[in-house]
Amino acid sequence: MKKHLVSFLFLFIILGTSASAQIKVACIGNSITFGSGVKDRAQNSYPSVLGQMLGNEYEVQNFGISARTALNKGDHPYMQEQKFRDALAYNPDIFVIKLGTNDSKPQNWIYKDEYKNDLTTMVKAFQQLPSQPQIYLCYPAKAYTTQWGINDSIIVNYIIPFITEVAEECNTKIINLHTPTSNMKENFPDQIHPNELGTRVLAREVYYAITRKD
Repeated sequence: MKKHLVSFLFLFIILGTSASAQIKVACIGNSITFGSGVKDRAQNSYPSVLGQMLGNEYEVQNFGISARTALNKGDHPYMQEQKFRDALAYNPDIFVIKLGTNDSKPQNWIYKDEYKNDLTTMVKAFQQLPSQPQIYLCYPAKAYTTQWGINDSIIVNYIIPFITEVAEECNTKIINLHTPTSNMKENFPDQIHPNELGTRVLAREVYYAITRKD
């Protein structure tokens, strides 16, 4: 009996150590991160696919909310949401931030002079966590139309350069999700949100960035 008890305790310790050793990844973003329009979002949103790719050594959580902006004066600011506070409380090892698509809308982009500062504020809030997380800033995916006011020209000419500046100044890494999605219109049914094939492209790029595998 004592022998079995020792074996059980040893197994419990091993399993507990393995679980605690998981690398926690928080995916921050808008409807594309959330998985809007994707069949079986729980399996096919890009964070879900990313989790499948990364395997058991990682735990990936989806903190995406539709229509959210990095701009604090935008119509739906991400940093005013409970999920932002939840992401902070999660205290992950890695943050993947994909915001900017909704910031390009006319009603939001009138505050363009505040975009860089607001994104920097978010990044620094994450950097101050006890986990000292690695942070990846993503260029938004390609927008194939001005649907809902989303403007790819603003994304390319203004938002992406701002993201680059913030990454350089805050010492974060960049994941380019715009170029890999720029010639796959067929995988964006409403020309803004990717389908299941499109989310796999996003997940693959994030996976490569995190693992540095080709």
